[in-house]
Amino acid sequence: MSSSLLSRIAHAEAGAHAAQAPAGHERFGPLLAVWTEDAEPLDTAWHDGSRPPTPQEWAAFEMFCNQHGQTPTVHALSHAAPSLLPTLNGRGYHLQDLLHLYTHDLRELPELKAAHVRLTHDAEAWARVAALGFGTGTESIMRAVAQAPGKRLWWAEVDSAKAATGAYSLLDGVAMLHGAATRPEFRGRGLQSGLLAARLHAAKGEGATLATVMVTPDTGSERNVLRAGFKLTGLRLTWTRPA
Repeated sequence: MSSSLLSRIAHAEAGAHAAQAPAGHERFGPLLAVWTEDAEPLDTAWHDGSRPPTPQEWAAFEMFCNQHGQTPTVHALSHAAPSLLPTLNGRGYHLQDLLHLYTHDLRELPELKAAHVRLTHDAEAWARVAALGFGTGTESIMRAVAQAPGKRLWWAEVDSAKAATGAYSLLDGVAMLHGAATRPEFRGRGLQSGLLAARLHAAKGEGATLATVMVTPDTGSERNVLRAGFKLTGLRLTWTRPA
């Protein structure tokens, strides 16, 4: 897959990442770092897909992390990894996580499902349902995600019960899908397939030309996105520097 497409996605992801902490983000060259008060998993930096950071930018980013009590953590897409690895290794970073990046060009969309899926503007209620799906300890990060400006929040209902969630952010024609969670008692009913289809149709209606989603390899989520017509495009790699 072309590095220009991955650069476009990385730029959009970095911008969406900053929107989740409007008062707590700072740019260090190509690194866009976030600090939150109570949603620690968001406290990371996204590499925007352009050039490698300079030594001064790395040092300033790490000082930012130290000031806010964070472990230096960097997300980057696979096209940027070769240019980043020498410095990451030299500064003591280790690979912590790997996700598969899938894309959908929105020219052909999956059929809309019969599941009761709709958009909601109730960020607090959406966050509560999402946290029930993701599990104990995720309440604060789901609240931060839901309250980010411009977030499109969706849920699926079963017999009037809020059963599953999904969301997307839209920037520069790229719809970034995330927030997919299903309450345990409602799993196995195709709710996430319905949420995927609804979000793709809605994003295209807003003018998006590309949709992206990142999933853990060899999971039900990966099988869902493949059935919806997504194509494997690259990887999201996450490095941390232990204290």
